[in-house]
Amino acid sequence: MPERTEKQLNVGIVGFGMIGKVHAYAYAALPYYLDIQTLGIRPRVTAVATAHPSSAESARRTIGCDRAVTDWRQITEDPSIDIVHICVPNGDHLPVLLSAIENNKAVYCEKPLVSTLREALLVEEALARTGYRQTNQMTFHLRFFPALRRAKQLIDAGCLGPIFQYRLCYLHSSSANSQTPFKWKHAAGGGTLLDLGSHLFDLVDYLVGEPKELLAESQRAFASRPAAAAPQESLPVVTEDAVTILTRGCARDGEAPCRGLIEATKLAVGREDELELEISGQDGAIRFSLLDPHGLQFYDARAEDRPYGGRAGWLKIASGARVEPPLLPFPSAKSSVGWLRGHIDALSNFLTALARGEGTEPDLRQGIKIQRLLERAAESARRRAWIDTGEK
Repeated sequence: MPERTEKQLNVGIVGFGMIGKVHAYAYAALPYYLDIQTLGIRPRVTAVATAHPSSAESARRTIGCDRAVTDWRQITEDPSIDIVHICVPNGDHLPVLLSAIENNKAVYCEKPLVSTLREALLVEEALARTGYRQTNQMTFHLRFFPALRRAKQLIDAGCLGPIFQYRLCYLHSSSANSQTPFKWKHAAGGGTLLDLGSHLFDLVDYLVGEPKELLAESQRAFASRPAAAAPQESLPVVTEDAVTILTRGCARDGEAPCRGLIEATKLAVGREDELELEISGQDGAIRFSLLDPHGLQFYDARAEDRPYGGRAGWLKIASGARVEPPLLPFPSAKSSVGWLRGHIDALSNFLTALARGEGTEPDLRQGIKIQRLLERAAESARRRAWIDTGEK
């Protein structure tokens, strides 16, 4: 029997900091997690772009790809490149995105889409003007954990009933030390709202529905931080270290009296990379922790509680690595999963849609939607007032 011909897809990664390395790692590990052969494609990272020749060449050697460049246009404008990964800082996303769209590349973009709503609307205009139809995806990798996919199934099936309230917290501690060096996330285009809040807004929209109104308050711990290259010098911090957001209503439940609390902070001393999620409805509740990603906890409020508690109580659903084809339960369905697995499954989702010539979620338009919510939260924090999240 002749071997099935696989179409090679050439991949270019723009940016090779921590997240660019995560994207490259996902490609290296992909054959173990995704049944690529059934899709008829063979993606391969062939080019990487960074700002300096030395870092670009180092990235090329790490990946084992063909080319290292310092001008990202040599990736976005190269006819041989099929897929562009955007892994540069938030403030640098826009020109790379616009070029990739203009050159009709499949796009895989790190969150948030861009830095501001104004920039997001320029992306929206480019999508419409060019008639862009290529498969594209945002890297909101948290929604790809099996446990959170199961959570969506339970909510969609009505197991929670009308949603009363939710709480989502993303807790880091990296800004709690005044001597933490200044990074690009402390400058314009950075900040905790864009960095962590973008994940939280995507999960709220994915599971519950976007809120109708919000009230936000932000906090900055230190006005300046030492420069990384010259610690004796200080640079002004212009972004927030923490944001707390109250929400009212949600698109999913129409006029249901849903209330929410969203907290994104880098001032949570003693915390690592901790996402905590709770959603409560009339008929049940769910909760999830990123420190315990193996399982989803589900409470069925309709379960009989007599005698002696009956069958009432929290059920821990062992989601583990239980996935659906073409994903593979590597190394086994019962194995524990971690942060990187979410990225691998997110990339798998993108490539599966690309191989089938389909659209996917969360796409660039979801990125625009989340950017609008982020902008409303920033506006609310400035005005110290409730803000309608609808389009203006």
